[in-house]
Amino acid sequence: MSTTAVGRAATGAHRGDPPRGARVRPAAVLPVIATGVLAVLSLWWVNTPAVAGLDGWLIGAGRIIGLLAGYAIAVLLALMARIPALERGVGSDKLARWHSMGGRYVVGLAVAHMLLTIWGYAVADATGVVNETVTLNLTYPDVLQATVAVLLLVGVGTVSARAVRPRLRYETWFHLHFYTYLAAWLAFGHQLSTGNEFLEFPAAQAAWYALYAGVATVLVWYRFLTPVRQAFRHRLTVSRVVRESPEVVSVFLSGRRLDRLRAEPGQFFRWRFLTRDLWWSPNPYSLSAAPRPDELRITVKDLGDQSRALARLRPGTRVLAEGPYGAFTPGRRGGRKVLLIAGGVGITPVRALFESIPAAPGDLTLLYRARTAEDLVFRTELEAIAAHRGAALHYCVGPRSRIGDPFTPETLAGLVPGLTEHEVYVCGPSGMTRGVISALRTAGVPHRHIHHESFEF
Repeated sequence: MSTTAVGRAATGAHRGDPPRGARVRPAAVLPVIATGVLAVLSLWWVNTPAVAGLDGWLIGAGRIIGLLAGYAIAVLLALMARIPALERGVGSDKLARWHSMGGRYVVGLAVAHMLLTIWGYAVADATGVVNETVTLNLTYPDVLQATVAVLLLVGVGTVSARAVRPRLRYETWFHLHFYTYLAAWLAFGHQLSTGNEFLEFPAAQAAWYALYAGVATVLVWYRFLTPVRQAFRHRLTVSRVVRESPEVVSVFLSGRRLDRLRAEPGQFFRWRFLTRDLWWSPNPYSLSAAPRPDELRITVKDLGDQSRALARLRPGTRVLAEGPYGAFTPGRRGGRKVLLIAGGVGITPVRALFESIPAAPGDLTLLYRARTAEDLVFRTELEAIAAHRGAALHYCVGPRSRIGDPFTPETLAGLVPGLTEHEVYVCGPSGMTRGVISALRTAGVPHRHIHHESFEF
């Protein structure tokens, strides 16, 4: 570490704001999802007295898989409905990972359902697969809609693949995902009109309607109506734009009764700046200072057209904000001592935590990694916070080719006495974050004491 600044002992512990808002932990979510899977399998079991012959087994397998696909797509949409209790408790990055992993299963299940069903009916009718495909799509109710739904899901899955996603602009990828809603709507009618589990069982049909209606309700409320309601209530506008470095700007936003947003340090919003070039796409940016009743601040690095355009924002520009989101907050802190580790633009949420997370003098440490001294954003602010709070502040500056790995287990243990007793928050580029977490685990920090949140969407 090339530079170290240690703050003076403050007169007392900085208590910060207490965690606010209901939170649902991951341990409570997964059992609920698993219970739904068992209920879906039970629905098929109760309504299938016997299975005989190759065609029966193929069609039966297709029915099971189709039910699971229908249930899974509802779950995936619910996970990304931006329900505050999930966002605060589970965290946006974990929800996004669950959604991504589940999306691959949904696409696979939908394709398998279609192929097994066509094959099974082709065997039953003693005809070819191509002829049976045409017959099912043109004569069975809502099957053609379901086929279109499967093709849409395959398309969305393709643009989300690791080999494709980095080649797309965030805005393009974001808007293509709206086709998932269309796919769910097209498939829903097919499930009820041709599914044996629903045709003669009103209770099962009512439960399926309730599932999809509930998911649709939370989607409309939290993703569409809530941002509009917040816009009228808080009337956010850009108050000023400050350049922090050649590639980084801070945008200050003012509004009314911003404390009612119940935002916490470390969280982010999806911001829609109402200019001719920016209004159509919300982008996620973290708060870079603890929220105040009359002002919020975000800090953005120039990573593309949208982020570059923020430097040209004018005071008075109207803003729509969706959020707050994320669980990278003081509420996850359990121990007395806190270690914050930031790399690059990952300093933005960490700076807000450094200012506000509860910790007594001597119990708070920040390690900040940057490629050059010019890339140290908020340097003056960080040193002032360290002095006021009695916190330790360490900089690690220089290219990796020259300084090597700055976050080895030995380096971390040497910089932070009692490392294993700390709650650790990590934010930075994905490669750095993975390396830091691995080093912390090797150094003996329990997994439950390591908190990180990816801001790559």
